[in-house]
Amino acid sequence: MSLLNEPHHDGSPLYLPDDRPTPDGTVAVRMRTHTGDPVTAAWVRTTYDAEPVFHECRIERRDGDTVWWTAQLPAHNPVTHYRFLLDGPDGQRWLTAAGLVEHDPPDAFDFTVTWHEPAPDWGRDGVVYQVFPDRFARSARADERPTPDWALPAAWDDEVVFELDDPRTAVQLYGGDLDGVVEHLDHVADVGATILYTTPVFPGESNHRYNASTFDGVDPLLGGDDAYARLSAAVHARGWRILGDLTTNHTGDTHEWFLDAAADPASERRTWYHFRPDGSYECWMGWQSLPKLNHADEGVRRAMVAGADSVVARWLRPPFDVDGWRIDVANMTGRLGAIDVNHDVARDVRRTVAEGRPDGLVIGEHNHDASGDLEGDGWHGTMNYSGFAWPVWSWLRDPASPARAFGRPVPVSRRPGGSVQRALREWQARYGWRATGASWNVLGSHDSARIRTVVGDPALHRLAAGLQFTLPGVPMVFAGDEIGLGGVAGEDSRRPMPWDRPETWDRTTLATYSALARARAEHVALRRGSLRWAHVDDDCLMYLREHPAGSVLVCARRAGGRAVDLPLELGEVLVSTEDAPVGPHASEHPGLTVWRV
Repeated sequence: MSLLNEPHHDGSPLYLPDDRPTPDGTVAVRMRTHTGDPVTAAWVRTTYDAEPVFHECRIERRDGDTVWWTAQLPAHNPVTHYRFLLDGPDGQRWLTAAGLVEHDPPDAFDFTVTWHEPAPDWGRDGVVYQVFPDRFARSARADERPTPDWALPAAWDDEVVFELDDPRTAVQLYGGDLDGVVEHLDHVADVGATILYTTPVFPGESNHRYNASTFDGVDPLLGGDDAYARLSAAVHARGWRILGDLTTNHTGDTHEWFLDAAADPASERRTWYHFRPDGSYECWMGWQSLPKLNHADEGVRRAMVAGADSVVARWLRPPFDVDGWRIDVANMTGRLGAIDVNHDVARDVRRTVAEGRPDGLVIGEHNHDASGDLEGDGWHGTMNYSGFAWPVWSWLRDPASPARAFGRPVPVSRRPGGSVQRALREWQARYGWRATGASWNVLGSHDSARIRTVVGDPALHRLAAGLQFTLPGVPMVFAGDEIGLGGVAGEDSRRPMPWDRPETWDRTTLATYSALARARAEHVALRRGSLRWAHVDDDCLMYLREHPAGSVLVCARRAGGRAVDLPLELGEVLVSTEDAPVGPHASEHPGLTVWRV
């Protein structure tokens, strides 16, 4: 039986026309089945204050060999879990967010719908471009700034020092600045991005600046407050958005709060950190330069995340005017041993952003399982390493790649398409349709190897980008991916952009990123459409993105392969990562093509 004949439901408009129920309201949920896989009765099963309740589905209409079912789902709780019980000639089955099962499953893979406000449209429909300021671009003004004593100056074409046990790694300074970013916004536009996200811009005695010495202003090495104001204004003048990067988990050990707390045991800021009786303190993963904040203390919460005077709020206002935040180490914030106020902190950040900027966005960094932190009233979404990057890496990874592992002791294994599809479905189920759609589809970042190094083959890099732009989620492009920059690990991936060496750019890959961004902007199915799997084998993934305004078929092949018989009528090619499109027809090469259905 074709995968397209399987029963299906998800959180897209075709199946959940209203995904924003009012408290204690009801929403209509729709499900499709196929006459070739007969269903004689169906119920939607939910929980009412944690007690299972069943609501009968009725047949809404028949459309050829498709049967559409509908039911009214009470949204009694802030987050309502539900799944479908199907009865038929061959017995009972459950339709869950992770797919069809013939056993009684746990609630972990239920569909969800929530009262909480969704991410803003610009955050769900845009394309994010990540900039590491020290390595992106250097304006002429940078030459006027003296190199600080802690830094090891580097020329723009010098090789990056990247081993973590090398003391030069964190202090090698190339001198990129914010005016340099402004000067290259036309390039960001060529990529197709609409959201600029920079890693931290606070002063800090490192090139990454995650060890902030204050949250009250911009590092003078980057041009200071005025330079950030110019960047923010230039971004907004193009109709784009700008996101800041905030370390709510820790400060630097030269931060004014920490210096006060360390010097005076009687200071009110002493309890803002986790000091031990001997004067030592808790820090991030053993790094003494990154003392951990104690969010069980109301004082630090007010200073950092809660209310109009907090760091979170102040940067939403002029002169910085950020449109939201990416929260660094969101998974560890507020968690230490028996202490766990993480969700309280997330709600504080979300509430503060909403009060200062009603259409603001909050993304939490999480490089493993963020499902417990995405209930809808905190982070809108996450940097989706586990649910997107790792499955894609495992499908396309070159076994001989020198790319190092991130978040595990060994590199990801190369896996067949079926395993990759299962991973994508399970993570989407755990995060929920809404949070998945707001999360960032990352192929890599300043913390990981580059996708070009992971896959080796430029065609497979472009295929990975195709998945990034066509699966549910928001594409996040780490500056340099679009021209084929490499890197075996996070610190190595922070190579300077080679503006003065355009002959080194992979122009074909840049054009592919631009074309994918245009296609995503032009076809709402690629941003908001359902995800229905059409065909999966070791080397091929095909899926439908369906929307009332029009649907598309995405065909992805990591190698040449046989023809696939699909019960679909295809129209023209909308975008392809290679000159010769791939599709249900037999193919001799890898690639990804989007077809109009």
